[in-house]
Amino acid sequence: MENSQIALSTSLPTSLSTSLTTLTPGFADPVHDTQGVFRALLAALSRPGTVGVVENVLPEVRATRAELAAFAALLTLCDYATPVWLAQPDAALASALRFHTGAPLVDEPGQAAFAYIHDALALPPLESFRLGEAESPEQSVTLLIRVEALTGGTPVVLSGPGIQHTATIAPLGLPERFWRERAALAPLFPCGIDCYLVCGRALIGLPRTTEAKVN
Repeated sequence: MENSQIALSTSLPTSLSTSLTTLTPGFADPVHDTQGVFRALLAALSRPGTVGVVENVLPEVRATRAELAAFAALLTLCDYATPVWLAQPDAALASALRFHTGAPLVDEPGQAAFAYIHDALALPPLESFRLGEAESPEQSVTLLIRVEALTGGTPVVLSGPGIQHTATIAPLGLPERFWRERAALAPLFPCGIDCYLVCGRALIGLPRTTEAKVN
């Protein structure tokens, strides 16, 4: 058996052997970890403006440069029926998503059920994403947008469901047009876009029902 394993490993094409050894690992305990991350994502979206934290469910050393919270969210939410769009090329992330979730990678933002934007300043216009239809508003995109920090930016006052009065956030690194474009989608409700702002293991949920006013 040992000799056959050696023979098999030496017969693998170099590119395949390399990809197997560099593949970014997923959850150590897929069932338990997925449930934990899903609860964190749901809580963040249910309480807009509250900073949530994804527990340490993934190895710190990863081939992909994606933020840990974003990678964990994609592993939790994606499957073979949820196309994913990566705004910036990331071969390691693409390979990990295909391997761990079976999610197809698409070339256009309008085709995606989930999208990860590693460089927020390169965020396409929000109207270019899938907004859902009146009969099926849930068939819209969820954006995971990496920001430099969740504090230190321009204050934004949030109001709406899940917020008792108002909540103020100040993410750093979002383009100013993000808030204008997001406000322009409000009349389309129940269609629209749900967003997560991610930084490291932390995230803030911005459901389409939340009104945001820049101070």
